[in-house]
Amino acid sequence: MYDNEIYSNSETEKYTAYQNETTANQIENSNSLAGSGSEKEKGKKKKGAFRKVMFSAGLGLAFGVFAGGGFYAVKFGAEQLVPVEKQDVIISDQTGQPASGANNGLTNVNQITYVTDDVSDVVAEVMPAMVSIVNNYTSTGSGMTIWGQRYDYSQPGVSSGSGIILAENEKELLIVTNNHVVENSDELQVIFIDGSTATASVKGLDSDMDLAVIAVALDSLPEETRNAIAIATLGNSDELKLGSPVIAIGNALGYGQSVTGGMISALNREMTAEDGSTGIFIQTDAAINHGNSGGALLNINGEVIGINSSKMDGYSVEGMGYAIPISSASPIIAELMERQTRTDKVAEEEKGYMGISMRDVTSQHASLLGIPQGISVQEIEEGSAAEQAGMMKYDIIVKFDGQKVSTGEELAETVGYYKAGETVTVTVQRLVNGEYESIDLELTLGSREK
Repeated sequence: MYDNEIYSNSETEKYTAYQNETTANQIENSNSLAGSGSEKEKGKKKKGAFRKVMFSAGLGLAFGVFAGGGFYAVKFGAEQLVPVEKQDVIISDQTGQPASGANNGLTNVNQITYVTDDVSDVVAEVMPAMVSIVNNYTSTGSGMTIWGQRYDYSQPGVSSGSGIILAENEKELLIVTNNHVVENSDELQVIFIDGSTATASVKGLDSDMDLAVIAVALDSLPEETRNAIAIATLGNSDELKLGSPVIAIGNALGYGQSVTGGMISALNREMTAEDGSTGIFIQTDAAINHGNSGGALLNINGEVIGINSSKMDGYSVEGMGYAIPISSASPIIAELMERQTRTDKVAEEEKGYMGISMRDVTSQHASLLGIPQGISVQEIEEGSAAEQAGMMKYDIIVKFDGQKVSTGEELAETVGYYKAGETVTVTVQRLVNGEYESIDLELTLGSREK
């Protein structure tokens, strides 16, 4: 039948109904086939995913077992080669005792100790024993003009340092500091923790050890100050160990008391200062600057184990400070404390007399001639105190009663505090077999004849 043939209406309706029925059956069969395939595919996918999960889990378990065994084997082998000692850790406070609340519960307490870095309680306890020192002095010297004329000069100066209250007797409060803090003083002022100020006098000096003891009259202190201050406790520097924590307190740069901390960097360190003196020091990385001299180096228990010194500035390097070990200083300090405090010059008619003429050996002369700096003895009066003590012409006086003297003026100023009849030690440098030797002479001061 051709495309242009025409069907009757009845035939057309029959044909259309047949086509609709056929199409519906095809769609139903198609959906049935599709549904059946989809269910199969879903089943296959579920089974595949389950197999993958189980396979991965198996691999992970196998890896864990083998890895754990490997690690254990390595650890076991290492411990057989190098046995590992178990270490206990003690959490302690600044006093070295177990910290409150710390779960120590350990059997071996000698392995490792951790110390907390809060030392505020220690500082609060020892600060009342610390003082600031102001030295009012007169600087003298000589120079040359541009025309070659020599001139002498004298000018006032002020320096600052620190001190430690170590003891008191019936009349005095005794303070230890460095010799270079108080030397050549016209007036010494001590500032206490409550801000009050008092005048101090030199009781004893030892320039070799760079130590000094100064005294403040107790009756010059108000009751509030006496109640505010404290006496420092001395420790034992011979027991120090490298790495031990320390605290430095002093009047740094003259600004008032300040606190720095660090550890023991070295022990028995021999150092030579710019003035040529040598000494054995504790080295620490706690900051010690100008003004800290004479202050305290403390252990973690607040005990004084050293006397700070900024005298070593010629070797100034960041992280290096020095202190005089207290165990070496204690015998000298004890001796200085027993000396007579000299607050006023004696009357002219009572003044002691040595019986010498002298000439200054300046630093320039000493360098040029290769001789010690000091006071050269030019003449000795017959029968004088100097002759009786065994002093010789051209001896160079360097110390009087333990106090370093460099000029005739300094010597005369020092002798002015001593009465005739007092016995003192005079240290001289004497040329013996081509070399200068230090000799101590026991000299009993005489009286100047009218």
